[in-house]
Amino acid sequence: MSYLVDFKNVSEIGFETSPLSASLAGLRANEARYFYNKYKAEFVTTPVSDSKESLDWVAKILKEERNIIIASKPLETASLLVDGIKWIFVFYESGLSINVLYTIDNPKKRAVGFKLSEGMDIPEELSKFKFARQKSKLAGIIRGSFFVIKKEY
Repeated sequence: MSYLVDFKNVSEIGFETSPLSASLAGLRANEARYFYNKYKAEFVTTPVSDSKESLDWVAKILKEERNIIIASKPLETASLLVDGIKWIFVFYESGLSINVLYTIDNPKKRAVGFKLSEGMDIPEELSKFKFARQKSKLAGIIRGSFFVIKKEY
């Protein structure tokens, strides 16, 4: 069942199995607030059982671009198309959030972003990345990193 993320009343719906459910829910709400404020777009998540195509697309990019396989269990995805940009998010049980920003018409502006929920250690598969810190009222301290996508997907 899809879930419209409410960034005013943060809910842990869908993240009950995560040991960092509260901070992961805050991270998801932070993303929802961003899309509402920048694009007036609703941020709707879907359980991975109903969004295998999105999950497979992200996994393919990670594997082919950097030989990364995420060890944590994926819980939800979100898919948006705004201003010619395809955004796919995957939220993992460990507290990790991955987003793919994929411009439709400009191959020079495509990237994969990683965000770690507050309290999460850097997963082994992402240990080569340097993470910057960002404060969020909804998510606490978020650590993030990214890489540029070089191929077509």
